[in-house]
Amino acid sequence: MTNIVTTKSIDSVSDLFNFLFEACNILRGPIGQDSFKEYVTPILYFKRISDVWDEETEQALAESGGDVEYASLPELHRFVIPEGCHWQDLRERTENLGSAIVESMRMIERANPTTLYGVLSTFSKAQWTDKTVLTDSRLKDLIEHMSKVKLGNSNYPADLMGDAYEILLKKFADLSKAKAGEFYTPRAIVKLLVRILDPKPGESIYDPACGSGGMLIEAAHYMHYSTLCCGRLYGQEKNVTNAAIAKMNLFLHGAADFNIMQGDTLRDPKIVQNGKLAQFDNVLANPPFSLDKWGADMWESDKFGRNAWGTPPPSNGDYAWVQHMIASMKPDTGRIGVVLPQGVLFRGQKEYELRKQLVKTDKLECVITLVNNLFYGAGIPACLMIFRDRKPAEKIGKVLMIDASSIFTAKRAQNELSPENVDQIYKLYADYADVEETAKVITLREIEEKDYILSVNRYIERKAAEVKPYEEVKAEFKQAYENMVAAEAKFRELLIAGGSTI
Repeated sequence: MTNIVTTKSIDSVSDLFNFLFEACNILRGPIGQDSFKEYVTPILYFKRISDVWDEETEQALAESGGDVEYASLPELHRFVIPEGCHWQDLRERTENLGSAIVESMRMIERANPTTLYGVLSTFSKAQWTDKTVLTDSRLKDLIEHMSKVKLGNSNYPADLMGDAYEILLKKFADLSKAKAGEFYTPRAIVKLLVRILDPKPGESIYDPACGSGGMLIEAAHYMHYSTLCCGRLYGQEKNVTNAAIAKMNLFLHGAADFNIMQGDTLRDPKIVQNGKLAQFDNVLANPPFSLDKWGADMWESDKFGRNAWGTPPPSNGDYAWVQHMIASMKPDTGRIGVVLPQGVLFRGQKEYELRKQLVKTDKLECVITLVNNLFYGAGIPACLMIFRDRKPAEKIGKVLMIDASSIFTAKRAQNELSPENVDQIYKLYADYADVEETAKVITLREIEEKDYILSVNRYIERKAAEVKPYEEVKAEFKQAYENMVAAEAKFRELLIAGGSTI
């Protein structure tokens, strides 16, 4: 069997990212850049499973004094790797490598039905076996590149590997912005939402539109991957590939036990208990903005009672997501953080009635409007809405409005929130106090008086612009004009003195 030789020095997240992105570059050409993730993701996962299995084998051999039979016992391994399906077996192949990859992934998945069901087979649809797309020599280059480093748990902390993968997802988003919003939410937004909800070890976390799993991972990271998080991370994702990526992402970050379901959350919620929606301490999501054809016809008679406020318009599912999340919030301890387009704050007709009912529940705690151009593939202005099932006494009957549209860091391609920006916005939330031109605590009565419009600018007071008297402005303009004429005359004198014929 071929020996693995580590030739790459991996000491940081950036080193890991560069190593993974080199794999993308091997595929560049026959594979479009917007499809990189469909190839690199399963290969990374396949390699890591094999390396973790090797680690566990080495540990068992050490414990047993070299007992090979003992070291191969299934109970000593997180995953079962069938005969002939280890990464090293793949390295020893010289032809039909695409078929070998697909078959190995299928066999590994079948051998681990409770942990890998529907994960690796999702990527078998990629064109691994089409030699006009990927030749054996190119696949051999990819396999040998991935073989240069070990990707086991003892080689790097789980969060280091996971963070490198998150950066890779961001890179995929950079390369294909039109589709990026389907699986990647800017990390700063995720950090802000999680910080506001403040999940505690032992509490449950749920993302009904989990994409690549970033919000669940950040929640687990916020709780320092406490063992009390085990089995308390839940998510559902409609896109089959993204659901598989979420499972891999959680695994790469070291999450021990989680429940990611694939399916349409609004039409067919999968995470239920005794025929009812499961309820959670923390519910957070960045659902698809203004989703068209989201299932309004089924909502009219929703068996889970999510239509208590009514049915949103068929062409826009924003308030369907809000109602689903409210229904998924645990009584007393439950809180929600959701990213939505700012249109939910003021749109009329059906959404007016839904917003009115929402306000009257007194579960809305805070509205935060953000700067434009923060999200990939969505130039629509966004906002954050924070809900609590049971507000603290001092917040009952009140809502905090925050205008964070001026808090950002401008970048060439798009705007970003720096760590300092996140701190600024979080402080405004935590202080829960009026700040001139930025934050305002208002009452439900004030919202009613403004006909249930939640646009932040309707409530935050602005400084009156200083207006100079006309005569003063006129005098300043005249002086500026005279200065300009004098400067031009002086410039002409210098040109003539220098020999110019002007």
